[in-house]
Amino acid sequence: MERGDERLKTWIKVCGTTNVEDARASVAAGADALGFIFAGGPREISAGSVAAISAQLPEQVERIGVFYNMPMETLLEVVVAAHLTGVQLHGEEPPAYVRTFLERRPSIVRRVIKTIQAETLQSGGLGSFQGGEALVDAVLIDSGSTRGGPRGGTGQPFEWMSVMDDIIGLEEQVPVIVAGGLGPENVGAAIALFHPFGVDAVSRLEQAKGKKDHTKLAAFVAAVRAAESAAASQ
Repeated sequence: MERGDERLKTWIKVCGTTNVEDARASVAAGADALGFIFAGGPREISAGSVAAISAQLPEQVERIGVFYNMPMETLLEVVVAAHLTGVQLHGEEPPAYVRTFLERRPSIVRRVIKTIQAETLQSGGLGSFQGGEALVDAVLIDSGSTRGGPRGGTGQPFEWMSVMDDIIGLEEQVPVIVAGGLGPENVGAAIALFHPFGVDAVSRLEQAKGKKDHTKLAAFVAAVRAAESAAASQ
């Protein structure tokens, strides 16, 4: 979380972007970053399409590619072709994979995020990424499954209270982004509970998979900023 003189500013990522209209609406609402999925599913997008969208965005808006156990050479090719400024590793990528990427990453990439499923924290660890959190710029906690179910975009929050202590402890080591079923109606509560560096949303900001609801986008960002103001006044 970025510290200003008087308040904390929560980093906001709108994920699953598939078209320029939604990208522009997200930026207009106040999103700091857009997420583009290269890991299959109904929100998957091509590197060429992302490059075309990126060309129409303000330079300061981060463009984060979401990848799932992708071969390193392929990942590097996509990063360059799509003009990505960040990567989110959403699979079982171990610390060694991250080290290799850091050694070879294109200069445009300024943020590396590793997804950890909340169910992994509930079992008492970080899975194959144990001890690797210091390698990345942030860890994203999601509500997807590592046991055959969807790994993200479920629209369902994880059990916040069951991993609250784990997340707070993790925040002492690395910035944490909270995801999983966040929308305008509950993101304020998540910020009040976890005080995360950032928040990430997909499903609850859509009118259909891959198509954003622009009213919900604006309401989501407004709810984040309202939660910040409430925290600053306490």
